[in-house]
Amino acid sequence: MSDVTYYVAMPFLIDADGSPVAGAAEECQSSTAALRRAEILSHGAGNIGAVAFSRSGDPMTGEFGDATLLRKFGNVPEDLATL
Repeated sequence: MSDVTYYVAMPFLIDADGSPVAGAAEECQSSTAALRRAEILSHGAGNIGAVAFSRSGDPMTGEFGDATLLRKFGNVPEDLATL
């Protein structure tokens, strides 16, 4: 099977210790949809920001490349290496 690209919007919120944590990621149909959804999520109740990113790979083998950041919205941690 060939590589596929997933587009994702993911909010960030503050945990009980006051640290930013990633919320539930939402798969989107396109990069444009991921950007729109991330912007909306960044303004959601309890959210401090959001990111839109993409990730490509082969779902049959489970091999995926690193995430590619499309855009940050709001107060998002600088280090997003764990995406």
